[in-house]
Amino acid sequence: MPVKRRFVIAGGGRIGRRTARELADRGDDVVLIEKEEAQSAALADEHVAVVLHGDATAPSVLEQASLERADAIAALTDEPGTNLAICMAAERIAPDIRTLARTGTGTEDEYDGIADATILPQELSASAAADILSGDEVRTIVGGHHDLEILEIEVAEDAPVAGHPLSDISLPKGSLVISDRNRTQVARADTELDPGEHYIVGVEPDVVDEVLNLFRG
Repeated sequence: MPVKRRFVIAGGGRIGRRTARELADRGDDVVLIEKEEAQSAALADEHVAVVLHGDATAPSVLEQASLERADAIAALTDEPGTNLAICMAAERIAPDIRTLARTGTGTEDEYDGIADATILPQELSASAAADILSGDEVRTIVGGHHDLEILEIEVAEDAPVAGHPLSDISLPKGSLVISDRNRTQVARADTELDPGEHYIVGVEPDVVDEVLNLFRG
């Protein structure tokens, strides 16, 4: 049975709300912090996360979220400076917590050594944010409610497919390795799946778990 994780999201806008829902759908516990009172009430009515009304840059509000029990926090407000402040405050309260900050173009370097991961608005989707927070070796490129998911998957050292060419691997019907490890050409029968390398894979929802077991073990 997968271990249930706990995440804190600061910012209840469109991306924050969708990220909370994505994590909840994966079976994780989520605390969502929102500054605007009306927005907080609306989020609480959705019953996706525990909602805290308050300013996430305030240590007293972050302490209410019990950061010491959380695996990670995502600062997803519209203001890069606010997100920076949230990550700094969170790490003072819980030094081991993993942090993700939404940045602005040209500001990424300002987060070095402060946030563990950053994401730009043009790259930001609920699936991408959830993947980064989870720290998984699988990144969703296209997913959510699509009929086909496009995943970037790292091959584990002891995975069933590790070290084998595609011609020797029986992938389930409804899945296809799209690119080689360098993402410079379409995968071929002699493309070898090397441990520690990433590959782009198209997967129908019904066989996602089977494919991940082959790549991750």
